[in-house]
Amino acid sequence: MTFRTLNQKYLEPGSQLLMILGIIALCQPWNFFLHRYGLTMTLVGLIAFMVTTKIPREEKQDEGITS
Repeated sequence: MTFRTLNQKYLEPGSQLLMILGIIALCQPWNFFLHRYGLTMTLVGLIAFMVTTKIPREEKQDEGITS
């Protein structure tokens, strides 16, 4: 597994999930620890998403498609 496929399969969705969890942590009223670090989680997820989307996706090989 190359780094590009690892990025596309795990890192990019993981950063999106971290942003979503950070927003949920900011909006919930029960746990002060989550509320305190919700903005940090959202910002780290945003920066990770910006970095992972700059890595080009793996190019698929043509499998002899003829017209």
